[in-house]
Amino acid sequence: MNQFVQNMTGMGGMTDQVIATDFLIAAKTGIKNYALALSETYNPEVREVLRAHLNKAIDTHQEITDYMVSKGYYHPQNVQEQLKVDLQATDTALNLPQQ
Repeated sequence: MNQFVQNMTGMGGMTDQVIATDFLIAAKTGIKNYALALSETYNPEVREVLRAHLNKAIDTHQEITDYMVSKGYYHPQNVQEQLKVDLQATDTALNLPQQ
């Protein structure tokens, strides 16, 4: 398991969910960027390096997704449950004290 994902287990619930969500979004962005770079590269050595990084990014995305599903933060196959989680996160954000 990714070291970052392992370290998140000791954090509080909402903080954990926010960090995991941000990490998932970053992983998705990385995958898109590696795929784009790979499609624009001709050099075989560079393509191999990019392909290796793309595969690692995909593996990391899966680890984050599995972690979020196991914690109930992410429901990719159940829209109604995901909507509940999203609404709860929205309510929490709206009720944070303003500074």
